[in-house]
Amino acid sequence: MHFLGHVVRFIVSAIVLMIVGYIVPQFSVGGFWSALLLAVVIAILGWIVEGIFGKRVTPFGRGIVGFLMSALVIWLAQFIVGGVSVTWLGAILAALVIGIIDLFIPVSTPYEAGRDKDRA
Repeated sequence: MHFLGHVVRFIVSAIVLMIVGYIVPQFSVGGFWSALLLAVVIAILGWIVEGIFGKRVTPFGRGIVGFLMSALVIWLAQFIVGGVSVTWLGAILAALVIGIIDLFIPVSTPYEAGRDKDRA
């Protein structure tokens, strides 16, 4: 994935996070810049989790463990990014809504982006 592809991916992710902040109670994002930084932090935390535990446990993995890890990453990201407020319930609901939105607007994971880069 080229640089522009990464930029577009993070902008789309920020917009999705702003939509989730509007829909989900107990999940709020201060504005576009907070949402953009939150998208970057979530991607970095997901990459770290993937490196430590493997693909199955990542926020991008499938199943209940991936879902719960996604909620944990969202909850932890609030301590790094200013203007973001998330409760445990808000993180779980946000992970659910993000998962549903991802069905319609798929965004490649850092793992898949790295694999695509290796093929080129």
